[in-house]
Amino acid sequence: MNRVVSRGSLLIAAAVLAACAAKREEKDVLAEHVGATPPPPIETRLIEETASAPAQPTVVYAEPQIASAPVMADAAVIGQVSRAKAEMKMASSNYAPMPPPAMLATPSPNPADTERYEHQKDNGVHLAVEQPVSTFSIDVDTGAYANVRRFLNEGRLPPQDAVRVEELINYFDYEYATPNSRDTPFRVSTELAAAPWNSQALLMRIGIKGFEIEAKERPAANLVFLIDVSGSMDSPDKLPLLKNAFRMLTDQLTGRDRVSMVVYAGNSGVVLEPTPGNAKNQIQEALARLSAGGSTNGASGIQLAYKLAHDTLVKGGINRVVLATDGDFNVGTVDFESLVDIVERERATGVELTTLGFGTGNYNEQLMERLADAGNGNYAYIDTLSEARKVLVSQLSSTLYTIAKDVKIQVEFNPTEVLEYRLIGYENRMLAREDFNNDKVDAGEIGAGHRVTALYEVVPVGAKGRVDSLRYGVKNDLATVKGELANVRLRYKKPGSDSSQLLEYPIRRDAVTEKLSTDFRFAASVAAFGQLLRGGKYMGDFNYADVTKLASGSMGEDRDGYRKEFVSLVALAKSLTPATDVSKVSQISE
Repeated sequence: MNRVVSRGSLLIAAAVLAACAAKREEKDVLAEHVGATPPPPIETRLIEETASAPAQPTVVYAEPQIASAPVMADAAVIGQVSRAKAEMKMASSNYAPMPPPAMLATPSPNPADTERYEHQKDNGVHLAVEQPVSTFSIDVDTGAYANVRRFLNEGRLPPQDAVRVEELINYFDYEYATPNSRDTPFRVSTELAAAPWNSQALLMRIGIKGFEIEAKERPAANLVFLIDVSGSMDSPDKLPLLKNAFRMLTDQLTGRDRVSMVVYAGNSGVVLEPTPGNAKNQIQEALARLSAGGSTNGASGIQLAYKLAHDTLVKGGINRVVLATDGDFNVGTVDFESLVDIVERERATGVELTTLGFGTGNYNEQLMERLADAGNGNYAYIDTLSEARKVLVSQLSSTLYTIAKDVKIQVEFNPTEVLEYRLIGYENRMLAREDFNNDKVDAGEIGAGHRVTALYEVVPVGAKGRVDSLRYGVKNDLATVKGELANVRLRYKKPGSDSSQLLEYPIRRDAVTEKLSTDFRFAASVAAFGQLLRGGKYMGDFNYADVTKLASGSMGEDRDGYRKEFVSLVALAKSLTPATDVSKVSQISE
């Protein structure tokens, strides 16, 4: 007698079979993401993995598949499933597949729509008589510049929140005076000249240069590579580029250094136990075996990486986790502030965190930058092999070796000489005035050889400002400091110290030069470019043509061609500017 099977029973049975199949396919994360095939030579891998992107996948319609399962089930149910499968196969024997849905076949016209950036308003104009003090944390990150370059090279203007002007300025090297000794880990230079975009203002530059060290002088490094191998990293500009970047870093290490490797997807695991830096084949092979797939439990990987770093801690050396990801954490601890809290707690143990961002479409830059800040480290965005070489080869010492931590800048403007001022950039680095003397307040770090630049637009007394003066102004007796435009204070801690030291540098009005130096002109052009990309609120009629003219006349030696590339990016930005804004850039063609 035939047994009647309800539709509900059939659905339940199908679910049981699917679950069993999934259980069989579940693998240990190391086996899932690390293969056993020996890697080809590194030169071949660099060409194959990055220079040529894989062909786009084709959507294929195959007959429906129902997985078998090694479990006992009702024979009638299994028979019913088999008959359903057969009927579906028969029905499709003369079937011409329909075109795939548009949302599967057509990529998003703007893949950056899901990218995440922290919103910041431009720093405002302050009257010196009302608010004479400006306080902020230094920033050595350069990720925003590489990210802006990526957008422009893709034929798109970057979102305004992706443009952090100070990171554009600090991407470039400037010839600042070096420290006389390591007792003071950096030296401060200042310069004053007319502001290119405001005839009523001066441009004040504060430059900081950290002492440099030779590669052989760098302390031993204990590095943990923390690598995202989730499914979102399965793209030529993500995991393949990441692997080549870490190969470059590996080539810089010596037998004094130690390297470990942690990967994470749905789970996390150690794929390389602590290994001497000169065991390059072993490290390279571990990198070559990585593959992408699964969800992203970033918190699990971060915690495991810190544990491994603590287990192999090098006293007096460099102890750092290097996180490489697109930042798309989607399982485990995904709350933004909770992830930042994890890293903040760990920085007190002496292990720092560097973040390297990769990829497009789902990139979470907001998280990458905040994690690096919380981890006493730095953040870079890797869009090309050339950028990987810049960050991980040319600037390796400044990327890894911290010479001063919690560095803060406070500028006090003299209201008898300064009408108003505006800090260009550093919107997400602003500190309260009282934070300057509070050693508990975290601030930025400077690496060996780092250069940091800050620019102020300063309107002197007697010139026309942007803000109306008060009817009932405050009068101060400042005769003792007459002639001083401002006083720059810096606080910093030496590595391993919890107490800060103070440096002061008065800036006199008579220090104004007739024209900007070469480096000053170029820094000003980058600052102008960044402000235009952010909407140009304070730029008046200054346009991309003016940026090009200013930058082209201040190329300097430009050994690596970064300044020449910048001029090309300005031209790209001009060509991508919407027609409604052409009135401001119409003279670019001259």
